[in-house]
Amino acid sequence: MNYSDQKIEQLLEQLIASTRSPRGRFSAEEGYKRLRHRLPISKRLLSAPKYHLLIPKHRSLPVRLMSMAAAIALLCILSWVAYYYATPPVMCTVSTLAERKSVLLPDGSTAVLNHFTTLTYPERFREKNRKVSLTGEACFEVSHDPQHPFIVQAEAIYVQVLGTHFNVEVYPDNPEIRTTLLQGAVAVSNSQGTERMILKPNESAIYNKEKGSFTLTAVPDPTSTIAWQQGNFIFQNESLQEIIRELSNSFGISIRIDDEALRNYRFTARFADGESLTYILDLLQQQAGCFSYMQENNQIIIQKVNP
Repeated sequence: MNYSDQKIEQLLEQLIASTRSPRGRFSAEEGYKRLRHRLPISKRLLSAPKYHLLIPKHRSLPVRLMSMAAAIALLCILSWVAYYYATPPVMCTVSTLAERKSVLLPDGSTAVLNHFTTLTYPERFREKNRKVSLTGEACFEVSHDPQHPFIVQAEAIYVQVLGTHFNVEVYPDNPEIRTTLLQGAVAVSNSQGTERMILKPNESAIYNKEKGSFTLTAVPDPTSTIAWQQGNFIFQNESLQEIIRELSNSFGISIRIDDEALRNYRFTARFADGESLTYILDLLQQQAGCFSYMQENNQIIIQKVNP
């Protein structure tokens, strides 16, 4: 038996408006099921909303409340995320004077700072790169995280960590920036990204500030490079110019070599923690026998003397 849409509407209205509630096979629920089976699929869908009128409305209230609560929670989360990433990160700065200091970075990496050094880093690393800025000298041991490269900005160069253990020396008055690798691998590049080199253990990249170029050198004993962490100085066949540079940075005093010929005079010596600058210069003077030094104001001047 076929029913028109109008007839179906009339039958459903009569069921809803009935003051009596038939039971069993004549109940509204059972009647609707039988009616549904007799209708084509399209008519079943059209008639379905009318049946929902039989369901008490108060049953949908908890669902609505839960939906509203979920929407509010999602809005709060999205607002917090937007605020978190839109707000500039809080920057931390650690500086040393005549002391050395160990710094624990937010990712678990460590940096040991030499005398007269400044390290700046965000309170939390939330960018793709874990970037810090260095002036002075520091030895880094970096936590492994290939998804977030660790980068040290040292004036005009960037040191990207591919390994774990390295030393960067970037004092403002030095004509060069030195990066020495002890373990792993690092990539060193200039700020323009036009020059890049990858270091292997026991190698140093020396960046000449004036020329704007790198030089790769071998380091037979890289432990001497980080002897400053224990307050020691280890010079192995090093030029007086290099020794003076290291002493000047460590003691925070300007030292000038007046005679060009003295700059390449080489020394092998070892000095322990706590020994004064005067004591070190006196021993070097005795060993060389070709220079003297004097202090004028806050500068030490080294001059050549005839043996």
